[in-house]
Amino acid sequence: MIDYPRCDRDGWRRWMPSWKLVSGLCIGFFGTMVAAAGIAYAMVGVPVVAETATAQNNVYYWADGSQMVATGGERNRQSVNLAQIPLAMRNAVISQENKTFYSDSGIDPKGIARAVFNMAKGGDTQGGSTITQQYVKNAMLNDQSQTISRKVKEIFVSIKVGAEEPKDKILEGYLNSAYYGRGAYGIQAAARAYFNVDAVDLNPGQCAFLSAMLKGATYYDPAGATSIDPAATPEANSERAHRQMQDTLDKMVEYEHLSQEDRAKYTELPKVENPRSNSQLGGQIGYLVDLAKASVIKTGKVTQKQLEQGGYSITTTFEKKKVEELEAAVKKVYKKNIDPEKRPETDTHVQFGGASVDPQTGAIKAIYGGQDATKHFTNNADVTGAQVGSTFKPFVLAAAMKWGVRDPEGGEIQPQDERTVISPKSLYSGKNNLKINNYDGTIWENEEGKQWRQENDGKESIGDPPDYKIDLREAMRLSVNSAFVQLGMDVGLDQVKEAAVDAGLLEGSLAGSGYPSFSIGVSDPSAIRMAGSYATFAESGKQREPYSVTKVTNKDGTVYTHTVKTKQAFTAKVADNVTDVLKTVVEDGTGTNAQLPGREVAGKTGTTDGNRSAWFVGYTPQLSTAVSMFRYPDDETIKNRTFLEMYGTGGEKKIHGASFPSIIWQDYMEDALKGTKPEKFPKPEPIGEVINDTPPPSPSPSPSETEKEEETSPSPSPSPSESETSPSPSPSNTCGVFELNCEDGDNSGTENAGNENGGSGSSPSASPSPSGTGEEDDSRGNQNGGSGFIAGQDG
Repeated sequence: MIDYPRCDRDGWRRWMPSWKLVSGLCIGFFGTMVAAAGIAYAMVGVPVVAETATAQNNVYYWADGSQMVATGGERNRQSVNLAQIPLAMRNAVISQENKTFYSDSGIDPKGIARAVFNMAKGGDTQGGSTITQQYVKNAMLNDQSQTISRKVKEIFVSIKVGAEEPKDKILEGYLNSAYYGRGAYGIQAAARAYFNVDAVDLNPGQCAFLSAMLKGATYYDPAGATSIDPAATPEANSERAHRQMQDTLDKMVEYEHLSQEDRAKYTELPKVENPRSNSQLGGQIGYLVDLAKASVIKTGKVTQKQLEQGGYSITTTFEKKKVEELEAAVKKVYKKNIDPEKRPETDTHVQFGGASVDPQTGAIKAIYGGQDATKHFTNNADVTGAQVGSTFKPFVLAAAMKWGVRDPEGGEIQPQDERTVISPKSLYSGKNNLKINNYDGTIWENEEGKQWRQENDGKESIGDPPDYKIDLREAMRLSVNSAFVQLGMDVGLDQVKEAAVDAGLLEGSLAGSGYPSFSIGVSDPSAIRMAGSYATFAESGKQREPYSVTKVTNKDGTVYTHTVKTKQAFTAKVADNVTDVLKTVVEDGTGTNAQLPGREVAGKTGTTDGNRSAWFVGYTPQLSTAVSMFRYPDDETIKNRTFLEMYGTGGEKKIHGASFPSIIWQDYMEDALKGTKPEKFPKPEPIGEVINDTPPPSPSPSPSETEKEEETSPSPSPSPSESETSPSPSPSNTCGVFELNCEDGDNSGTENAGNENGGSGSSPSASPSPSGTGEEDDSRGNQNGGSGFIAGQDG
């Protein structure tokens, strides 16, 4: 029957199959495929969503193994009949997802081909393209593997469902099984989660909004999801959701599902509920769960959708006692000092954030995310947009001791051996209204040719006239802006930025690195990252990424186990010298409120331009903690929100890092370290050379005098507390901040470019605020740096 090789042919013709053989093989092949398809079609059944796609609880555990909370499956799916699903919701999904739903066969050949192609490349299959395919995918939650066999099975099930099930039943099943975010499976659960109404009461605008959530709530939920992706800010998500909602409404009009008159009623995003309505997630628990969830998803071992389906046991790094102690320390200060009823103009919208990290592992031991996770959306331990001010200065010092200052004659790019590593005994000018130079001695000018003058907090010059030189230890102790701004220019702002990233800050949180103000904290890292980066100094230069989850398991066993990885960011000599200088700040400087009897403490205060945020970040050998304070409206309906000034808040003339943040820090750390043996920091080895050496300066003001400087009353253009410089609207009596060809005169009456606190000069871009919005220009300086100037922080 099979004549091959062909017996009646010679040479190459013997190996050429006849047309009969080719035809027979083709018929046989296609016949086999048809038979296989028929068998496969007969073997698959129509899925029943209610029996398969159910959510389970995820159980979160404290670091000691005790249960923190079981959450994730409490909403589960809530199914409703098609009659209870508004026609507008059905049409919104059809218009956006599958306009030929009622006429197609249930599958999209192009979509299938695309999925197969992507799978062959090792990427995502992109799911089904038609509503029928998406419904089937939702109904097959017991098998979500990205394999060819599973995809083939999904196709056959979709064909069978499309052929045997009424379209209305498919649409009902899809809307009742789809995941809308916030743990809500099905349209009824989604209506409750976002609007606290029943599905039947949804209006067309709300329906169009919920159809956008089907594309992925991480990037469309107005509450934001920055813990999962920094790009998923409330503002960015709201913009995406609004754009998608409007597009859906336009398509509904185009396909004649909605009149133009009705469509015109829904031009704005509908008001949504707080995403945490579960009482179990109140207090700090909701923030802890959100942080742990984001950590699990970032491992890549569990997808967000898989986590929402539940069934996972998640062991965190959080210690219940420390979490409670940090919350108690914040509440004590708030209750004693903050009174919105008595001082509504200054004490409303006051917020705190905090984080505590183990230097030896990077484990996050405690956070303070806000007053209550069910009332306040944003986790204040994470990115809030609050600038860090003078708490950034240690990275400038570390860069100067790691790379050294540049040789004025050596050119812009200089190798290590052409630089001079400096000692903390090196001298820099503490002069107020200091004209800032480039490393080669030329006067720094912005793109408009304007010069930069650095202001100190209280507009005070520190040191002996006429040069006002002080060593860097004193400059750090008293948080003198001018000295560190010039040091940053001598080292190179690129190296300062690199030192901050090496210590553990995320590059995306560092703003304004092209301007002198960068060195005094115009950037806005999170409290978690600040605590983690200072932990690098505590560990003699060993950097470990902060983490919140140690282990994840499910019914099949261990899914993920955290491995501590160590990177040597700085030599022990550099890191230990930074620590030694920061000890001085706490022992006899701006951070004396943070002293812990019987323990060595290193730390730094910080306040930003316009007194819009205040920080204290400090550490012992066993624990590193950051505490922030700021005023920011916690109301998502307010447009163009910005950080508010804290002059007068809590009855104080000015809030600085040396006040409430350091008091909270001290109260918490005293309790958190109770029962542990005091440890000493390593003794630093001598490092670097003393540069700019002149006869020793006279004694600097005492901490009490400096503290008074930090508590200056607001000026027309308040500048940050510690080392930030802020723009002064009024010209100086002598040289203006950016006045060209002007010689230095007496400092009296001069408006300076920055305060003693640092942190808000002219950063080119605004960072996200607690709700995702950036600060106004008056808190950061000019966006382009053209005419803004650095404001010092309160140190």
